[in-house]
Amino acid sequence: MSTGYEPVVEIEQDAEARYEAGGAYKRPIRLVRGAGAVVFDDRGNEYIDCVGGIAVANVGHANPRVVAAITQQAARLITCPELFYNDVRAAYLERLVAALPAGMNRVFLCNSGTEAIEAAIKFARLTTGRTEIMAAMRGFHGRTLGALSATWEKSYRAPFEPLVPDYQHVRYNDPAALEAVISDRTAAVMLEVVQGESGVRPADPAYLQAAARLCQERGALLIVDEVQTGFGRTGRMWACEHAGILPDLLCLAKGIAGGVPMGAACLGPRVQSMPPGLHSSTFGGNPLACAAAIATLDELVERRLPERAAILGTHLLERLRALAASSPVIREVRGLGLLLGIELREHVQPYLKALAGRGVLALTAGPSVIRLAPPLVIEDAQLEQVAAALEEALR
Repeated sequence: MSTGYEPVVEIEQDAEARYEAGGAYKRPIRLVRGAGAVVFDDRGNEYIDCVGGIAVANVGHANPRVVAAITQQAARLITCPELFYNDVRAAYLERLVAALPAGMNRVFLCNSGTEAIEAAIKFARLTTGRTEIMAAMRGFHGRTLGALSATWEKSYRAPFEPLVPDYQHVRYNDPAALEAVISDRTAAVMLEVVQGESGVRPADPAYLQAAARLCQERGALLIVDEVQTGFGRTGRMWACEHAGILPDLLCLAKGIAGGVPMGAACLGPRVQSMPPGLHSSTFGGNPLACAAAIATLDELVERRLPERAAILGTHLLERLRALAASSPVIREVRGLGLLLGIELREHVQPYLKALAGRGVLALTAGPSVIRLAPPLVIEDAQLEQVAAALEEALR
């Protein structure tokens, strides 16, 4: 286990730093291997990974079942466009639909969360014949132009304006604000069950229920963005289950395929299917990703990982809230399942560095929030090490 933070200065001259086009903040750690909830750098240091590939590695790094599925499929057929039928794609669609909220029985497969969001926007406009998209303040939905137009953060938006027209933002967790703005021009309301990027802020179930009711009453569609919260992350297979709602469109990615890039826009009964030629994806639903996704879904179900996330997340949340009660640094602790946010009264970066020095990698969620999104396979002893490292760093 790493006992001290060792900046890797020579990475500044690495080929990755020389040739990348930018866009990502880099930490001075080069990760080269992973297993379960642990990753290793090129110096042999071991870290408990509470970044989780940014909530991607739900079934753990190098999951043996996923590795075997990828290996076998790669030797058989890697790519197959949707021009042709494919056995593995068909098998995955059948499995995914069986796991989705009842009533969702059609899926558009793509390659990422932002692609799933873009597809959902197109499905909503096609179905309703309307153009207005309503999203929430502090929400994050991606960085391509349509998804970015729904994203709230000004610093992400400003360099690329003007963005797509007919987008509005309303207060989160405020049913009255939604009621005031959803109209006969509104194609869809787009919401996260937990706003991850802006500080790990869960929605009130009553707010989501009001959004679903208002969309039904006024002819709009409800798009639920579960790119980060799907596949067991919050203690249920789908976070919308906490509120007992059925979205019209459910957007999935991140944890879908054990780390292989993949996304999905799932359709409810009120959504019109896409006529041929209006939307497609060259790599969407490729056999390699579908094989990995089948193995991932098998792991989640057979190992009851959503239930495990609920138990472990509740335990860690209670422990961190007890720590917050005696810490002048912590403002608030919040979250759902194994997606937790620790809001500080100070900037978060020094604390991330301190955690790395104690063998724990964590995310930010804005300038003052530590975000934890470990693999759902994290062991009890590893979670105890994370809690102990947080207590040391924050005290």
